Amino acid sequence: MAAGADLAARVERWADHRPDAVAVAFEGIEHSYRSFADQIAATAGWLAGLGVGEGDRVAWLGPNRPAALRLMLGCSWLGAIYLPLNSRLATPEHRWILDHAEPTLLAVDSTFERHAASIGAGCAIQLVPDEPDCPGAPNEGPPRRGTPAHPVLLAYTSGTTGYPKGAVLDQAAMAANAVNSTHAHDLTSGDRVLTTIPLFHVGGLNIQTLPALLGGAAVLIERAFDAGQFLDDVEQWQPTWTVLVPAALTAVAVHPRFAGADLSSLRGIMTGSSPVPTVATQPFFDRGVPVGQIYGSTETAPIAVHLRCDEAAAHPGSCGKPSTMCEVRIVTDAGGDTAPGEHGELWVRGPSVLREYWRDAGATAAALVDGWFRTGDVGHADDAGWIFIDDRRKDMIISGGENIYPAELEEVLARSVLIAESTVVGVPDERWGEVPVIVAVPGAEIEAAALLSLFDGQLARFKHPKAVFWADQLPRTALGKVRKHEVRAMLAKNQGVRRAR
Repeated sequence: MAAGADLAARVERWADHRPDAVAVAFEGIEHSYRSFADQIAATAGWLAGLGVGEGDRVAWLGPNRPAALRLMLGCSWLGAIYLPLNSRLATPEHRWILDHAEPTLLAVDSTFERHAASIGAGCAIQLVPDEPDCPGAPNEGPPRRGTPAHPVLLAYTSGTTGYPKGAVLDQAAMAANAVNSTHAHDLTSGDRVLTTIPLFHVGGLNIQTLPALLGGAAVLIERAFDAGQFLDDVEQWQPTWTVLVPAALTAVAVHPRFAGADLSSLRGIMTGSSPVPTVATQPFFDRGVPVGQIYGSTETAPIAVHLRCDEAAAHPGSCGKPSTMCEVRIVTDAGGDTAPGEHGELWVRGPSVLREYWRDAGATAAALVDGWFRTGDVGHADDAGWIFIDDRRKDMIISGGENIYPAELEEVLARSVLIAESTVVGVPDERWGEVPVIVAVPGAEIEAAALLSLFDGQLARFKHPKAVFWADQLPRTALGKVRKHEVRAMLAKNQGVRRAR
């Protein structure tokens, strides 16, 4: 019987109660809760044998695999800190994070073994065998050191404003987030979760995956998202829940098999990570699959606000209400609370909020005010308290004294078939200070006037974009967010873009 308050002990308790129930499925192999708990114990012993102890960082570089979950839970057992690396970053970016975090160990998938040698100077590098093999011998595990107060996750932000910051989340934060998830989904041990978004992001790890395992449910892990494979998984494995970012929703909806696919097992789909256009969600509602929303960030573990699937149809455009373990304020520039309909910055407080940014006291002090995390997102609430995200505060465009939120313009563009993908950013203007422009990947040969005419009658004239620029592709994070600071740099340098006529 498990003895301990660490996250791994919660999985062990499910192994005691439901030893034969499926915990994790991956590439045709199903691991029962008893088997998975034994693997976590073996992994904890393996880590301890390599010198990992309380407070040490263990970095992981690899695709979605059960090994990522075993390493994280093994760290929780030891009181160590799990550091998932974004596998899509370049060598200098990986090197910067490792230099900043100073991990004791860099655990790698075989596909990254050569790359690891070029980035892992200063720490031990260990190859993690492919499933079903598990490092370490089956045993009861080393002495438990982890507690709710121990930091367990060092998650670096996506770096949309420059160098990433390392958000430190303790085990209590992960447990509180699991409560938020349970209430957002009505999760039970009978649920089946399909995970296709990257586990190196807090969204992939914490919106459904870890909460499902802490609640005795089953999780199917795919190495990466593929729209066709997603439809196969839904029909064959019959998950009840999944998370898809807006770009993935669209990819599934336009797949030729979508209209005829059996989606009946899905209780719903959760989405988020960026403003969600209704054009991305409506095809699923039309198929009888409601799409809810999660709002939050790496720093909030991430669930801070949620829109349950049974509420979604009645509140289009909203990301919901504060999650169970969170308080949310919408704050004016003067520091007071906004009135209904008034725009302000979202602040979040609760046990799931980060304790600090790793080795960055200045950023911590700027982000945390009396326990409130300043999200940097602008939003508003209606009379009934439903919250709407308008945009990132830093992305807001001030033109002639008027605030323009790019997300409003991007919602109009998302409904058009004229372009494949697009974003809106502000550029300097001598008269107005700043004006919005469109940067888009064209779907066909069109003139700028055709695109600009989409806004006629849709938005106030002062909000209309003043120019269109074509690009071969838009720079994005691993979760599909457009790196707007890079788009602005492309425009400033006139590199990778060309002005439409």
